Amino acid sequence: MKKEEDQLLRLDSLSYAHRLFGLPQPRHPLISVINGAHTPIPEQKLPGQHVLAYYKISYKPKLAGRLKYGQGYYDFDEGGLLFAAPGQIIGGNGQDGTVCSQYTLLIHPDLFLGYPLAKKIKQYGFFSYSTHETLHLSEEEKNTILAIFSFLETELNGRIDEFSQDVMISQIDLLLSYATRFHRRQFLTRKAASTGILQQLEETLDAYFNDDISLNKGIPTVAWLAEQLNLSPNYLSDMLRTLTGQSAQQHIHDRLIGKAKEKLSTTSLSVAEIAYELGFEHPQSFSKLFKARTNFSPLEFRKSFSGN
Repeated sequence: MKKEEDQLLRLDSLSYAHRLFGLPQPRHPLISVINGAHTPIPEQKLPGQHVLAYYKISYKPKLAGRLKYGQGYYDFDEGGLLFAAPGQIIGGNGQDGTVCSQYTLLIHPDLFLGYPLAKKIKQYGFFSYSTHETLHLSEEEKNTILAIFSFLETELNGRIDEFSQDVMISQIDLLLSYATRFHRRQFLTRKAASTGILQQLEETLDAYFNDDISLNKGIPTVAWLAEQLNLSPNYLSDMLRTLTGQSAQQHIHDRLIGKAKEKLSTTSLSVAEIAYELGFEHPQSFSKLFKARTNFSPLEFRKSFSGN
């Protein structure tokens, strides 16, 4: 994988990206707003797969892939937002290109140095969502997002002074806050489809533990579970937090503890044997998790359950 990434085109700076796209040089070395209506990028200018050194947020007026469940669609059709973070591989299939974007915001992470947003931006899971998990916007949401893009464009095209960075970072922070709100709204409007995903998740974990897959593969990871559901790990966890109040990791732990209680109460297996059957490499790790989730050690639980 490392060798493959080394062979990919790396967009190490905004200036290089602008030259590659045939655009005028950015007015600021660390942030750029590309208005597709004023400066459209010809398709032949777009690189194939490439690695970003900056954050990229694009608004596209037309998006494919609205979620269909049963006979209905569960997404708005007013365009949407796509997010990418430094180090990600994008492009090459038309999904992440700028050619269809009305606005594209490019931000080098150095812009945030000395600001709380430098740490906060890394906590937004939607920067690593898959393309089919794109945020679809309503008309009102679209207007809110476009107003922020337009404000940033005006600020960059004006006189850059000692206040410019503070102003732009506050607008980026606002944009990300709205994106978080709108993503959570989308989880709710997709609730009927998400219920099907929740059922599939439970069935997947049931099969994992009931078929003793954990004996050979260990404790199921969030990445493994997301792959079985055809979702990205962050999307799965964010969806579950919105709908159930628990992350994917917490769901896995709940199922582990439930299975452990079953084995402790219905078998004579030792705590170590149960730990290994559930996929733990070390019994101490199992006992620590069980105690944290139940306030009992495994042996205390077995004793209280048996009434002895």
